[in-house]
Amino acid sequence: MLAVLACGWAAGTAGAGEKKLLGTTPPEWQLTDWLNSDPLALKGLRGKVVLVRWWTAPFCPYCKATAPALNEFHERYKDRGLVVVGVYHHKSPLALQAGDVKRYAEKLGLKFPVATDPDWRTLRRWWLDKTESGWTSTSFLIDRRGVIRHVHPGGQYVKGDEAYAAMRARIEDLLKEAPPEAAVQK
Repeated sequence: MLAVLACGWAAGTAGAGEKKLLGTTPPEWQLTDWLNSDPLALKGLRGKVVLVRWWTAPFCPYCKATAPALNEFHERYKDRGLVVVGVYHHKSPLALQAGDVKRYAEKLGLKFPVATDPDWRTLRRWWLDKTESGWTSTSFLIDRRGVIRHVHPGGQYVKGDEAYAAMRARIEDLLKEAPPEAAVQK
């Protein structure tokens, strides 16, 4: 039960805190220790649709449950312009050891770029300082112009549930939108 409470809320309905973030541009992230890719800058992903999911391990059942959906979205939409980024934030009372995040990501089967959010710097700037929510397994869907268009406030999204269907529909809608002019210039 404690693990469930530590990860966040199970439902994915948007409240006032999430709604006020829609249409805003998040600040550049401060992430380290990239896996499955070279380090990425948020501003360097303009022209792409970006799904950012904060996760923790090894005790978060919502993170474990959502991993297959994230891998599916990555595989299905990466060639159409979606970039999935998993952001690890450490919750264990034990110190984070070198290699822990890699082992956790491998255990969850994460195939997309993964980074660590030291001291929750980016999570605080994007989410915790802007909402009254204490949930941390949150997801942001950012359009090709760098604007937040969908927020899943925490918990899981699993194939077959409403939150999964909403995320997939928003991804598909955003992929249909034309990229900003600067992103198509060569």
